[in-house]
Amino acid sequence: MKVVLVNGSPHEKGCTFTALSEAAAVLNQEGLETDIFWVGNKPLAGCIGCGSCRKSGRCFIDDKVNEFVDFARDADGLIVGSPVHYAAASGHITSFMDRAFYSGSGHFKGKPGAPVVCCRRGGASAAFDQLIKYFTINCMPVISSTYWNSVHGTTPEEVRQDEEGMETMRILGKNMAWIIKSIEAGKAAGIEKPDQQKTKKTSFIR
Repeated sequence: MKVVLVNGSPHEKGCTFTALSEAAAVLNQEGLETDIFWVGNKPLAGCIGCGSCRKSGRCFIDDKVNEFVDFARDADGLIVGSPVHYAAASGHITSFMDRAFYSGSGHFKGKPGAPVVCCRRGGASAAFDQLIKYFTINCMPVISSTYWNSVHGTTPEEVRQDEEGMETMRILGKNMAWIIKSIEAGKAAGIEKPDQQKTKKTSFIR
């Protein structure tokens, strides 16, 4: 069993990485494998709505997005982390998630997911709310903790001083491990995830 944690910060070993690492350590203690996937700091295009991925299953812009979808398709759970920029998730992770979920959502459907956000002072709940929507539109059970999954600090050292934030990450890791193990136990007992019927699109233009 494996969880992929996405680091959506332009800083590979910064505050977001610190928060994700705390959750990953607990997941490892619970017997799960973890991999932290860094989105990077090179320019990343947003979705242009061309629809080519609906035919090929891959985004025609061959960059970190396709690399991630291939990397994470066999994962049992997904945690997506982002710094807070202007009370929102970073533009980088937003472009990344738009394209990854538009082209590769079928690989993540039914798997537990959770957002993690890191801010200096404010905007954490708004960024958290933004990221959680990728999971709830894709039939993914959302994993919670004892508070919204956020930490505070401008440096990794400051993040580690956020005792409540660090505890929130640890409990998130335990809850993620619990749900993944429960799903595996359900499969062993013959319980499969629900069949996904083709969704109906309702137009409000009459």
